[in-house]
Amino acid sequence: MDRALLIIMAKWHGFGRCKTRLSKDIGKSNSAKIQSMMTKHTISVVKSLQESKLIDISIAISGLGKKNCRRWSEELGIKKFNLQGKGCLGEKMKRQIIINKKFCAQQKIKNIIFIGTDLPDLCQQDLLNTLRELQQNDLILGPSNDGGYWLIGLSDKVISTYLNLPFINIKWSTHNVIQNTIDNFASIKLKYKFLNKKIDIDTILDIEERK
Repeated sequence: MDRALLIIMAKWHGFGRCKTRLSKDIGKSNSAKIQSMMTKHTISVVKSLQESKLIDISIAISGLGKKNCRRWSEELGIKKFNLQGKGCLGEKMKRQIIINKKFCAQQKIKNIIFIGTDLPDLCQQDLLNTLRELQQNDLILGPSNDGGYWLIGLSDKVISTYLNLPFINIKWSTHNVIQNTIDNFASIKLKYKFLNKKIDIDTILDIEERK
């Protein structure tokens, strides 16, 4: 399988600075702890694939300045990091692709995969399936329970020719995100594949739904 760059979109788990909807139900301290635990779980899953040389990892961080981002990245054991920067989620993801283009070219990496840190059910097989499907498809989407996606995988064809399409005309944080993304590709003959649906942890209802 072709190697991929896996970009983790992560938010610093500061008190009162993450999981604001969840904190209304369980408190700011508890929601920060849950965010920290899910981030550490995500890192542990992806590191096992990095050791097998199937992926390289970059973590895109929000909620901290560059100096503290470097420190947190080192604590997590991730060498490559960038700040997310301003804008909506689409702008932030597109920025990460542009920032990492030179690195990908140097390392002969064709595909890029994005994940967040809200998935306690994330496992190595999810990422292996994504890598495998990217051999035959241009776009991989992992649908989430809220109408968005927990993973998006982009082939070299998308990155080099249709970079704007996954990120424009999207109503972020709504139940239309994944449909908007597919609609963007409607006029282009690209192959796409869905992974299994998962639950993003954003509210107390998401936690209860997993029980």
